Amino acid sequence: MSSISSRIAQELGVKDNQVNAAISLLDEGATVPFISRYRKEVTGGLDDTQMRELESRLTYLREMEERRETILNSIREQDKLTPELERDILAADTKNRLEDLYLPYKPKRRTKGMIAIEAGLEPLADALLANPDLDPNSEAEKYLNAEHSITDAKAALDGAKYILMERFSEDADLLARLRTYLWDNGTLSSMVMSGKENEGAKFRDYFEHCEPLKTTPSHRALAMFRGRNEGILGLSIKSGEEDGATSPCEIMVGKHWEIEDHGRPADSWLKEVVRWTWRIKLYTHLETDLLGQLRELADKAAIDVFARNLKDLLLAAPAGQKATIGLDPGLRTGVKVAVLDATGKVVDHCAIFPNPPQNQIAESAKILLNLIQQHDVKLIAIGNGTASRETERFVKALLKSKPELGCTSVIVNESGASIYSASEYAAREFPDLDVTIRGAISIGRRLQDPLAELVKIDPKSIGVGQYQHDVSQTMLSKSLEAVVEDCVNAVGVDVNTASPALLSRVSGLNQTLSGNIVEFRNQNGAFKSREQLLEISRFGAKTFEQAAGFLRIMGGENPLDSSAVHPESYSVVEKIVANSGRQVTQLLGDSQYLKALKPGDFADERFGVPTVTDIIRELDKPGRDPRPDFKTAEFKEGIEKVSDLEADMVLEGTVTNVTNFGAFVDIGVHQDGLVHISALSDTFVKDPHTVVKAGDIVKVKVMDVDIQRQRIALSMRMGDQASDYQAEKTAQSDRPRRSAGANRGNSSRNNHGSQKGNSGSAGGTMAALFAQAQKKNGGRL
Repeated sequence: MSSISSRIAQELGVKDNQVNAAISLLDEGATVPFISRYRKEVTGGLDDTQMRELESRLTYLREMEERRETILNSIREQDKLTPELERDILAADTKNRLEDLYLPYKPKRRTKGMIAIEAGLEPLADALLANPDLDPNSEAEKYLNAEHSITDAKAALDGAKYILMERFSEDADLLARLRTYLWDNGTLSSMVMSGKENEGAKFRDYFEHCEPLKTTPSHRALAMFRGRNEGILGLSIKSGEEDGATSPCEIMVGKHWEIEDHGRPADSWLKEVVRWTWRIKLYTHLETDLLGQLRELADKAAIDVFARNLKDLLLAAPAGQKATIGLDPGLRTGVKVAVLDATGKVVDHCAIFPNPPQNQIAESAKILLNLIQQHDVKLIAIGNGTASRETERFVKALLKSKPELGCTSVIVNESGASIYSASEYAAREFPDLDVTIRGAISIGRRLQDPLAELVKIDPKSIGVGQYQHDVSQTMLSKSLEAVVEDCVNAVGVDVNTASPALLSRVSGLNQTLSGNIVEFRNQNGAFKSREQLLEISRFGAKTFEQAAGFLRIMGGENPLDSSAVHPESYSVVEKIVANSGRQVTQLLGDSQYLKALKPGDFADERFGVPTVTDIIRELDKPGRDPRPDFKTAEFKEGIEKVSDLEADMVLEGTVTNVTNFGAFVDIGVHQDGLVHISALSDTFVKDPHTVVKAGDIVKVKVMDVDIQRQRIALSMRMGDQASDYQAEKTAQSDRPRRSAGANRGNSSRNNHGSQKGNSGSAGGTMAALFAQAQKKNGGRL
């Protein structure tokens, strides 16, 4: 444990005792949100990001320790564990290194080398390796063995070759050097499989593609892996031998075993052993390893992008507790209408038909107007799917004619709403409602409180991922679950209105406990205090410790129950109250008084300055919501489909997805446009997330529209000209495919590695990469 905690501390740049304390808390069952929020004194202030990284590394390193012990025991049982080997195994700092050291001792099926050793040929292999002056054929004659079918010198030399090949290919130090060399200097090559050109047209950018392995971006790597999985592409790693030259790796193998051709009798034979070792044994093994390593890194990068987008979406601004109508637009089947009160409760529902083919505009307007007036509706949420702009036009016309209603319409991203509406959870929540009405409910609730509604949907279905179906589903699920947990606990949950899905994400709770909370609430009415939580079945003291600070009781008996102050530290507030000579309610929100307090005056052995500082900040703004203020994009009237767009048109839109190569923006035409990383800013951008995030309202300029392929190129640099972009795009398309592939790689590297990628016109890099980038929006476009 000491070595694990020290290593994690070094990686995080913190002290050993901080990591040890955090590990102890995790092992005791404490959650990351609880530790990072309420145990700052114990961990020395580790935040939730550091805690998540610590938790991840702890899992990896503990798995490695278990594997290390298994390997040591296995070699001990074989009676082959030398002090030197044990030292090397104990010092191994990666799983690859451990497996390399274990390779010679790993139980395996009988190999040609083993068979040769059984035939007594190991002395011949050792002799020729130790003394190349020996004549191979003459030496081999000494080892003929009819019983083992060694009937001539060639058979004996072949057997000796297999013995040395296995020995050479199982040397851990050599494997490590070759793996490092290939990673740093190898190139990843992709090519189309014979006869797959038409079937795999969507992968044509990779039909003849080559770029440095080490710097291959995650989205391109995942595209190539998908092409290989679909049988369209072949992937390989090149090490410099493709032009007929001897591979540098083959030379490294020879040097490692001190094999050089000095014209001695056995030199030629030994060189052949080295060549076979590299080509037959090592190359395939290392290529598989390194492609796996690239895949793992690409998965992690894609999952990180997904997690960041999901966090931004979950923490999007809520419209608040206002009566809302959710509209799920449609044409032939009509527009489904769900009326929600300020708490999200369904109070009415129906369908209207203002769009073609029915065109019942007057009838639909009358129904909608009646619902707005009857329920004092202030917001109308319109799903952004089929017929959304037609429905928006209808709604805006109605609201414009009745300004006294004070009602506003908003386009809402409906990704995943259909999945929710057909889910088991939705069926339990609304057993008597049609799935189409459930979708309208979800759209309306997303506007009221995105976080509370989106937790009901599998994060992978929300539509903010990049290759989410290609990456490790276990890693993806774990990462996204952590994001949801962190977001829910950062905002807090009203225990009297929250759904079971939302409650189950609270620190210390699960589906059973969240169900028990709702059942208790239904039977006994609204909770009056946090202490009542202890009356719930299976809600014990440990659960209370983990969850209470994140559960809010609005309008309860104790005003602190609506804040993020944990009940365990109410005594600190009592000290502050006693010092002020006022009531708690008089202190809440009194910024001038609270900011003048010195946290150290109220700290003690249990609650230090960090906790007291948090408490004072919470008293200043009790139950504060960390999410931004609500605002929406205004789509341009008359711009409803891709064919309505014109070059250099300036529009407002909402960022729907941020990837490593740019951002996708909804501009109201049912097809997101791409702002490539090179067109996000007038200054160099290394990471798009530093400029935009999912949910941002941005102004964009249309650079190019491909109606046939439904592709839209946008720029956030208002000085860019569509004519420059299109000229560069034409110039790039006129280049030969082979050189175009090379230019793609170079332009991408320039974009990520120098000012050049962002300082010129939007045309250069963006035009070159637009086609392949569009396909990488997680299957959404």
